[in-house]
Amino acid sequence: MFRRKKPADEDPAPSQGLPDDMVVVVDRSLSPYLVLFHEPAGFRAEQMRSLRNRLATMNPDGEPKTLVVTSAVRGEGKSITAINLAMAFAELERHKVVLVDADLRRPACEKYLHLNPGPGLSDVLRGDATVDRVLRPAGYRNLMLLGAGTRVDNPAEVLAASRLDELFQRLKERYQYIVVDTPPVLPSTDAGVLAARADGTLLVVRLEKSLKKQSKDALRVLQDMGGNVLGTFVSELRGVDPDHDPRLAYEPDAPEED
Repeated sequence: MFRRKKPADEDPAPSQGLPDDMVVVVDRSLSPYLVLFHEPAGFRAEQMRSLRNRLATMNPDGEPKTLVVTSAVRGEGKSITAINLAMAFAELERHKVVLVDADLRRPACEKYLHLNPGPGLSDVLRGDATVDRVLRPAGYRNLMLLGAGTRVDNPAEVLAASRLDELFQRLKERYQYIVVDTPPVLPSTDAGVLAARADGTLLVVRLEKSLKKQSKDALRVLQDMGGNVLGTFVSELRGVDPDHDPRLAYEPDAPEED
């Protein structure tokens, strides 16, 4: 289990009732853009590494962990966040990471990674394929992908199968972090089921797009299902990027200033 660290004098106001562990990024990290791949030295990639580092401090023993990434509703950037976060973890020395697309309703990981759809999670959970057969390289060093797999008519039933616990345990034997992209919380029960079986859950919130009530409702659902919500990942905070504040830029060839 991840361990949340919360200072006694922490001000809860910014999160408006949501978990107080928070990392903030800007709007463009929400687009279908893999910043760890295309801009590895850029500001947005550093924000993803900051998120990774915060999560790593919640795992002081360094044990293999499963981490669910979800959101209240669609359009908040959960899939891109999950992929970039998995890439950030894969940068760490001696860290093998697997990204699991557990959104059996609207899978997106293969699309964003420019991979053809193939057998994956649903096939393993139904007993139609072994995990060794469906795991494949994600196109990034030390990162593997377990795609969503064959479309099914009953995603909730498939994800509720006892094979899910066995799968997570097998993946922990081979990978340091298992990052799981799920459907949003409010439209279906899938995210709650997966969060209850994972070591930790990250809730993605898109500032000025997400409704406060929806985010709070999603948090309540995750907690009621037994999920360990580690915090919120808030995006689209205006002005907190080098385009608006040049002091945030730190390019290697930039001229020195007093």
